[in-house]
Amino acid sequence: MAKVKEYRIDQVDEVCNLGKALSSPVRLEILQLLYRDSMIIGEIAKKLNLPASSTAFHLKILEQAGLIRMEEQPGTRGSTKLCIPKLDILTIDTTKRNMDVKEVFSAEMPIGSYSSCEVSPTCGLYGPDGSVGNDDREYSFYLPERIKAGLLWTSSGYVEYKFANAVPDGCNVDRLSISMELCSEAPGYREDWKSDITVWINGMDCGTWTCPGDFGARRGRLMPPDWPVGSTQYGVLKTWEVRKDGSYLNGERISDVTIDMLKVMEKPYIKVRIGNKKDAKYVGGFNLFGKHFGDYDQDIILSMEY
Repeated sequence: MAKVKEYRIDQVDEVCNLGKALSSPVRLEILQLLYRDSMIIGEIAKKLNLPASSTAFHLKILEQAGLIRMEEQPGTRGSTKLCIPKLDILTIDTTKRNMDVKEVFSAEMPIGSYSSCEVSPTCGLYGPDGSVGNDDREYSFYLPERIKAGLLWTSSGYVEYKFANAVPDGCNVDRLSISMELCSEAPGYREDWKSDITVWINGMDCGTWTCPGDFGARRGRLMPPDWPVGSTQYGVLKTWEVRKDGSYLNGERISDVTIDMLKVMEKPYIKVRIGNKKDAKYVGGFNLFGKHFGDYDQDIILSMEY
């Protein structure tokens, strides 16, 4: 697969280093050699009929521009450096980004696409083809078919998701939100079954919602016909939002955790955990509804404004 990188015109140092590296015919020739095969410094010098010192100078400039990398390898007389190309294609966006205009990255995560979990009976998953594995058996949460689940439930514990972070490098995220349909989890259903449901983002507690019950007194608007009456039917659409001044739940401030505390640009993913704290007042589990289930036709939606 081709290694591609995009540069922006406002990345001044990187673009200048790139221009310097590509301004020499010798360095362009070196890149063409390395495209065919990785080589040690001595081999490159020999191919181009250059002194080793001059070759090392040109390679250093290419390395500083991020076009190649050099790895130490054992040689016949000590160690030598193997030169390996880092990029196949590069582009430069010459449009200056307007930092006064906000942009939004958004991703929708199927509820069965969690990266880790901790569950306990009553628990299970249900998809368009029926139950995933067996109800109240923890192994079901590790089956490949879990990806298709439209309803997930557990009486305690958590599920954790990793959303890809596609915000461009160098940008500042001002706001992050997580939206989902959920409710408590009781055997069958109980409208008065409370549960303290917490959302953690990148390991930070962003607030707890006390859900008043496990809702099943009426049929969920999107529940499939084969889903039994007498079971959980729908949830409440809730949005956790982290801003510069704290965290909010459906617009009401619930936590002092700010967007800067999440350090969202340090990793290529955003980690989101949904569950009950072990010492919560109401450990009442939770149901998560995905597309074509419950009342709202959506999975878990993450949005970031930058």
